[in-house]
Amino acid sequence: MFLLLLLLLAAVAVPSLGQNASGAINSDGVCECSLILPDNTFPVARMEYLERTSRQLNLSVQLEISKVKEYTHTMSVYASRLVNLTRRVESIETGGSYTQLDFELLKLEIRELVSLTTQLKVTLNGSNAIINKLYKEIENISLTVSKLESYDKLNVLAIRREIASLRLRLSDCEENQAASTPKPIDYGNCEHGGLLNVSEPFVIQLNWKGSGSKYGGWGKDPTPLPTKEELYWVAPLLNERRLDTFRLYASYDELLLTRNPIDKNLVIPGRYSSYGQGSGMVLYNNSLYYNCYNRRDMCRYNVDTNVLERQTLTGAVFNNRFSYQGVKFQDMDFAVDESGVWVIYSTEENAGNMVISKLNLTSFNVERTWITKQFKPGVSSAFMICGVLYAIRPVNTRMEEIFYTFDTRTSEEGRISIKMNKMLELLQSVNYNPSDHKLYVYNDGYEMTYDVIFKPYVPPANSK
Repeated sequence: MFLLLLLLLAAVAVPSLGQNASGAINSDGVCECSLILPDNTFPVARMEYLERTSRQLNLSVQLEISKVKEYTHTMSVYASRLVNLTRRVESIETGGSYTQLDFELLKLEIRELVSLTTQLKVTLNGSNAIINKLYKEIENISLTVSKLESYDKLNVLAIRREIASLRLRLSDCEENQAASTPKPIDYGNCEHGGLLNVSEPFVIQLNWKGSGSKYGGWGKDPTPLPTKEELYWVAPLLNERRLDTFRLYASYDELLLTRNPIDKNLVIPGRYSSYGQGSGMVLYNNSLYYNCYNRRDMCRYNVDTNVLERQTLTGAVFNNRFSYQGVKFQDMDFAVDESGVWVIYSTEENAGNMVISKLNLTSFNVERTWITKQFKPGVSSAFMICGVLYAIRPVNTRMEEIFYTFDTRTSEEGRISIKMNKMLELLQSVNYNPSDHKLYVYNDGYEMTYDVIFKPYVPPANSK
């Protein structure tokens, strides 16, 4: 019975392993059974390998689950940051208060979000709809921040930067002002260090003859008679060469309004030599100084008595021989400074270089002459300040440069660079006025002025 039971159990446990079973009763009445088992054995090694692999897979799954939980938590945190970031950007878009630091912090957070999202995509080894959507939202908000910073529709940042710059410049100016405040310069006084700069041009008006009169000059008498508080003059040429009439105005207001003009006529029948030639005229102490027409002579015309005086300027060229660059028939250029009247011209003997002569106002003769090395046709105009010649040359159609000096007190030449903006191409006449420290400029028919700025006065080293 025991054997039968064992066989039955074996048959139930491994029914598939049995191949053939038979039984019979022997002569003693005992039941005998025979069982044929297969030759192959149980695959224990394979079973162990499966068990190890299963354990390793279980560990890997647990590790990946931990990573997913960690990144889920991280994504939740950064999603909250993204919501906060979006609200801050919306605040800037709607005009809320912000500074450059706000933009820098926004861009830093955006870079962190981009880095995390990229890391998530690599870790998950492929595309993920949620991560792709998050990445797209980060890109959109980054673009919005960049546009806001570059556009700055309220100009708040630009204004703040400009205010900060202005405050800094004002502080520097106050410090410099406190450190050294030069005393005001008296008009007609030469206690300064020479020309420092000129202002932007101030356009007064078109000359009284109109835009067709591009050649000429204008200015203000620095030493009017005691009976005249002011005396302005405007002298447009008839053409590029001849001066026959000019106007006087008793005040600046009358000049602007062209009211009560005094017309002066230089035409004397049969005497062409009374005409003026070129744009080099100047009014000083009630008399107009100019180059007599078609002559080597200087003319002085008293505007009250109409008396005309002539004086030959020995050696001077005339009739457009060595005129200024771009300006015809200005062979003689009269100038005024704190000490009186000068004439700037050229001679054949000096090969066309500029010559400066100081005039005696009583005798109308040349008191003294200085020879320079500056070629006059290389200059567009010139003026005198405190015995120093300042020569100008064109830079382009909208700018001139004061580039050359000659000091008659020391006979020394110098080089400077002071830019002068201009409205039109040609400066026909430039006259300095010591009574108000202005340059009176005739620019292709327009009357303009420049304020002159001087360097502070520095006493000589040996002065006490």
